[in-house]
Formats: sequence, C-alpha cells, structure tokens
Amino acid sequence: MAEEKQIQKKSFAETAFARYFTDFAEAIVRGDWAVRSSLIVMGMGFFKRKQIVKGILVTLAQIAYILCFVLFSIPNLVKFSTLGTVEYQDPKINPLTFEVEQFPYDNSFLILIYGIMSLFLLFVFLLFYVHNVKRVYAVMRDAESGKHVNTFKEDLRQMLGRKFYVTLLSLPTLGVILMNILPLLVLIAIAFTNYDKNHMPPGSLFTWIGFENFTNLFGGKLSLTFGYAFRKVLTWTLTWAVLATFTCFIGGILLALLIESEGVKFPKMWRTLFVIAIAVPQFVTLILVRNFFADQGIFNQICQNLGILDLCKSLGLVSKNAGFIPFLTDKNWTKVMIILINIWVGIPYQMLIATGVLMNAPKDQIESARIDGANKWKIFWKITMPYILVVQGPALITDFVRNINNFNVIYLLTQDVYITQDAGLYKSNAKEVDLLVTWLFRLTQEEQNYKMASVIGIIVFVISVTFTLVAYSRLMKGGREEDYQL
Repeated sequence: MAEEKQIQKKSFAETAFARYFTDFAEAIVRGDWAVRSSLIVMGMGFFKRKQIVKGILVTLAQIAYILCFVLFSIPNLVKFSTLGTVEYQDPKINPLTFEVEQFPYDNSFLILIYGIMSLFLLFVFLLFYVHNVKRVYAVMRDAESGKHVNTFKEDLRQMLGRKFYVTLLSLPTLGVILMNILPLLVLIAIAFTNYDKNHMPPGSLFTWIGFENFTNLFGGKLSLTFGYAFRKVLTWTLTWAVLATFTCFIGGILLALLIESEGVKFPKMWRTLFVIAIAVPQFVTLILVRNFFADQGIFNQICQNLGILDLCKSLGLVSKNAGFIPFLTDKNWTKVMIILINIWVGIPYQMLIATGVLMNAPKDQIESARIDGANKWKIFWKITMPYILVVQGPALITDFVRNINNFNVIYLLTQDVYITQDAGLYKSNAKEVDLLVTWLFRLTQEEQNYKMASVIGIIVFVISVTFTLVAYSRLMKGGREEDYQL
C-alpha cells in the first residue's frame, strides 16, 4: 500500500511538471492575438480583458527586469565565464593633475555573486513569464465562457482572505532564497574555482578550474594530503554522528524510564536537576569542562591524588613518564572524552523529550501485555521502544544530521588544546578529532582555502541530504502502528 502511494506521488509529480509546460504550449497555440501578444508585452492579455491595473503591474515588472538585465545582468554575465581579466593595480599619482587615481579592476568574487544572482533572476523571470501567459490564457477562457473574471481589488481581497496563506508565506520564502539558496549556489560555484589565499580578490583574480578540486580531494596531486585527511575526517565524522546520536537517544530513554519507575523517590526533583543542566548555555558548559579536563586541570590533580594516574600507567593507558592523563591532548583519549562529554550535555534534553513521549505510550497495550504474562523487558522491547521510534523517528534523523554538523562540541573542546601529530593531517590543516564542518571552518578561517572548503561543504550537504531522504522515505511509509503490537 505504501509503495503504491509512493508510485502515485511520483507519477503525479511527473505529470504536474510536464503539464506546466504543455499548458504553456496550449496557451500559445489556442490563445487569441492578445494572449500571443503577451509574449512580447506581458500585460497585453490583461489590457484586452480591461484589467488595466494587472496589465500595468505586469508590464512594469517586465520593463523593470529588462532594465535590470541590460544594466546589471549582461555586464556581469559577460565576465562570468572568466570571473574577470583586469587585475588590481595600486593607486598612482596622475602627473598632470597630481591626484591619486585608481584604475578600474575586476573583483572575481563580486562577479561570481552577481553572475549567480543574474542567472537566478533570469530563472525566476522565465517562470513568471510562463505563468503570466498561462494566466492570460485562463482569463481568456473564463471571459469566453461567461465566467466572472476577478478584478485587481478582488484578487487583493483574496490575498488577504481565502489565499492569505500565500501572503504569509511570501516573506519566509524570500528569506529562504536570500539566506539559504543563493549562498548555497555560491558555495557550489566556488568549489569549481581556484579561490584560495593565493587568489584573493580584490588583490588577485581567481578563475574556473572545473573538477580539479574534487580530483585533488579524491586522488589527484594533493591526494597524499587532502585525500588522506578527507578519509580520516570522514570516518571520524560518521563514527561520531552514530555514537553521539544513539548514546544520547538510548541514554535519554533509559534515564526517563528510571525516573518514572516506581522505586525512585522524588522523581520531580531529579527531573528538575536535569532540566537545570539544559538551562546552562552549552558553550559555557563545554569551556568549563575543557578547563576541568585540561592536562593541568582539576580532574588530573584528583587523579594524581587518588592514584588513578598510576593505575592508568600500569594498564598501559598512558606512557610511563606521563605526568597527567591526556584527556584532551591524545587522539584516543580525546575521542572517548568528546563522546562522554556529549552524553553529559545531550542526555538531559533527550530525557525530557522521552518523558513526554512515554506519557502518551499505549497503556492499554502495555496492560494487556502484563495480563498475558509479558515481563518488563519484553514490554519495553515489543511495545515501548517501537512506539518511541515511531514518534521520535523524525527527530532522531534530525539529530543525526545535526551531529554531522555539530560544530560546538568538537571545536570548543579541542580548539587551542589538541595538537595533531599526524603530518598528513597537519599539511591539510586538519586534526584527528575534526569533523568535516570543523575542518571546513579551519580551512576558511586559518588557511583561506575557500575552494577546498567549498568542496567539503558540498560533500557534507550531499551526505546530510542523502541520509535524510533515505531515512525519511523508509520511516514515513505508513502503516507502522502494527510495529509496536504484540
């Protein structure tokens, strides 16, 4: 049944996409002279039907875009193929006027941004252009069949009434375009350039280099550095995401069950204490914990006084000459500590969510299972846990993607503390404990290697999107109620 629904949705999407353009062709073929004239003057079809205000607004939008295309888009699109050819020159004194003159020069980054904006505006205008022709054709058919054609005032009333949701969604949609889509397009474009500290505008130009950056990352002339670092960092990123997600998820559920169990006294007090831990800003907690577990920190002093350091030496966990336990300075110790600290930070939040979910667990099924003789473990495994997975499944997927991009925990715990001993990672400005996102940050902020950072950003995006789509498609198939029945 679920597969049939997915097939229906897919066929519907394909049909809607094809119909969008077939309706445009039908409007051109079957429309009258006014509809065809709208291909040249977009408001002509509205003028023919005496919808003057609509015709004027659409025509003004067309004129505004033409002016924008001529004055803004064309100059930038002409340079977009090369990203500029005139390099920056220092200002010079004119011997005739004795004034400092700055010669015109190209800024590759601005050309890139303006070029992408020009292409995006062209794409939006083409959609608007097609929609306008279809709309004019629909007005023609309504007029010929004797149906009422809305005036401009009536359309405004609908936008503030029955179609008010369109009005409300306009600003958020514009915000998503400006804050997410356009920056993402710029990020993708930079991955195909040589934009780095040796090609920094406006002092220098950068240009297109095709797939060279991807080749360098996966096995080119830089494979010994970036390729090696990429494999190391990607492996740790995925390992961290899995462990950080499921340790907090399972720990939160177990803690919620423990607090809600009959044998625990003062459950409200315990729950309040964990909620207070959530209230403390995460960056404050992480910085304090980093100082706490530093080589000369409080916990190391406690370990020395209690003999824990000597025990670790005898077990071979630290070197014989070590004067401290390298909680945040050894790659193995640091990875373990990062996961443990993340459990400390993340479990209270998951506990709170799990508590709310458990309050709505199917008590009738649990009671029936008890009557049938099922023990607590079987009830938990067959009813409670599947129910939690169904309810919290989307949040679990979101947490996994969030942990792939969990910048705070890794960066705040290791910055200026952990120093890599791996020459291959050091040459690529990476560390054993880096995630892809923290590596990307170091490449941009410390090395100005924007081209490779953009490639890594694309890879992070692909991993996150792929996992999200696959996980959601499997999770949201429907018919999951029977999963938590005996």
